[in-house]
Amino acid sequence: MAKRNVSTRGRLESGAPNPVDVHVGGRMRLRRTLLGMSQEKLGEAIGLTFQQVQKYERGANRIGASRLFDLSRVLDVPVSYFFDDMADQVQAQSPVNIIKGSVGLSEEPATFEADPMTKRETLELVRAYYNITDPQVRKRVYELAKALAAVAGTE
Repeated sequence: MAKRNVSTRGRLESGAPNPVDVHVGGRMRLRRTLLGMSQEKLGEAIGLTFQQVQKYERGANRIGASRLFDLSRVLDVPVSYFFDDMADQVQAQSPVNIIKGSVGLSEEPATFEADPMTKRETLELVRAYYNITDPQVRKRVYELAKALAAVAGTE
């Protein structure tokens, strides 16, 4: 029986990026967007082009430890931030689990429902909300949003 040639680069057998890399890239995009920073500005801060930042954010390119350290400093978060809120299904598809056979190599990655906290609309809403400097106005906007959500939930 021929031995399978398993890449240690972390990609799935289908060639798709590893879900762990996709998660880390998504957390990077989330933080960058919350800070109102463009891909170009982030790239300049860490010596990359915006295209390289895009690849990191999609999980197409893996982020090495030294680059992750630089990103944590520029984005003002601990390195652990990039791994926060990782689903169990994603953790199970880490490269070591794939190599050891804990995950079937032909298994397709689990599909996940998009987290509303990673949507651009949510991030822009949060940023706009925090740009309201008057605490009373901010409180009214918050109460209005809650009331609208309650009405929408009853329809």
